[in-house]
Amino acid sequence: MPQNIAPNQVLDAVRASPGNRVKVAVSDIDGVLRGKYLHKDKFFAAADSGFGFCDVVFGWDMADQCYDNTTLTGWHKGFPDALARIDLGTLRHVPWDDDVPFFLGDFVVQKNGKEVPHPACPRQLLKRVLKRAEKLGVIPMCGMEFEWFNFTETPQSWADKGYVRPQTITPGMFGYSLLRANQNRDYFKALMVEMGAFDIPIEGLHTETGPGVYEVAILFSEALEAADRAVLFKTGAKEIGARFGIMPSFMAKWNAQYPGCSGHIHQSLSDGRKNLFFDAKGRNSMSKLFESYLAGQVAALMEFAPMYWPTINSYKRLVDGFWAPVKPTWGIDNRTASFRVIAGSPKSTRLETRCPGADMNPYLAAAAVLAAGLSGIEKKLKLTAKPIHGTNEGAENIPRAPRTLIETTRVFRDSDLARDWFGDDFVDHFAATREWEWRQWLDAVTDWELKRYFEII
Repeated sequence: MPQNIAPNQVLDAVRASPGNRVKVAVSDIDGVLRGKYLHKDKFFAAADSGFGFCDVVFGWDMADQCYDNTTLTGWHKGFPDALARIDLGTLRHVPWDDDVPFFLGDFVVQKNGKEVPHPACPRQLLKRVLKRAEKLGVIPMCGMEFEWFNFTETPQSWADKGYVRPQTITPGMFGYSLLRANQNRDYFKALMVEMGAFDIPIEGLHTETGPGVYEVAILFSEALEAADRAVLFKTGAKEIGARFGIMPSFMAKWNAQYPGCSGHIHQSLSDGRKNLFFDAKGRNSMSKLFESYLAGQVAALMEFAPMYWPTINSYKRLVDGFWAPVKPTWGIDNRTASFRVIAGSPKSTRLETRCPGADMNPYLAAAAVLAAGLSGIEKKLKLTAKPIHGTNEGAENIPRAPRTLIETTRVFRDSDLARDWFGDDFVDHFAATREWEWRQWLDAVTDWELKRYFEII
């Protein structure tokens, strides 16, 4: 939807839509959309004054298990309704759901008699970072990419299998394959066409290396819209896939034999007229602003790591010898680096942050990359790190990323930089949720353990 459409035009569009329902959704801390249908009468009231949405969405994990270690919400507060504000600028119509009007929302709370952003709301967190960018006089532009595997499964068939041995839609390793795309061309076409009709314009879609794996590049836009598109793409792909008996998975690493699934974030900064990253006279056509932005990302990667790698499984992707970068490195058009500088024309010069996985929460990952880069600009950091060449040539003495969620969570929790950009309430809450996730893993008995120990010990 055009971003400059007036609120009264949005409401008129909803009135003119067929049927009597409107679909609304909010992002939880894991980037999972939680939503409901509203009757149109309820929607118009909610558009004016907001609507109640149980704050348990910030008090439980993705499996609806309530945290026992958070303070913002929990059993001790009785999980009251939080106030959700509908963002009328997010109007879309869902092509695969009878063109029902759809909106995203933001959570707010009352503080000292004033309405303020909810500290645990991921979309609000990104807005917080963007307000700081505005003070610097820059407009962050982003484009997101996802790799994901596709399986001939349904939620029921997957449960009946005991959650093992999923069947991919195609066999073998066949990246950029027209043959493999043609084998599921109706699904492939639906993703391209229906996502476009859902205001998620796809720049490119192709098969990747691995059985049944695709990669999508979503057209760049201002950062908030880019994150909206990304979170809606993941949910939309699952809803479209179900129509074809296909279950997409954005899990970071579902099989140790295959490459993992990335969630790359392309970024540049604009002043509303031109790309501030480009300087024809700069090193590699990079402006000094770009160099400081990149220096900030190199410096802050490990402090913000759980926002890029939020699950236990995220760290199974960070394996030497695969495509996922494992060190805070940068290079010129080098896909083995965490930060790939694409230095080209005044329009296309940008940074691709390649370390996040497809399991990221797009709002949190976007907030992290932008906060890291903008902190480099605020501090006027110099780009002293050398670029790597080839496959990590020049990275021999750079420490690699930790291999566990609990290690990165502890660094994040103790980070003054994270608290400066995201606030104490968010840092404490998010760190507690990641610590909870780690404890669930510690209590679990896995297939690997059964295979290794069941008979022999």
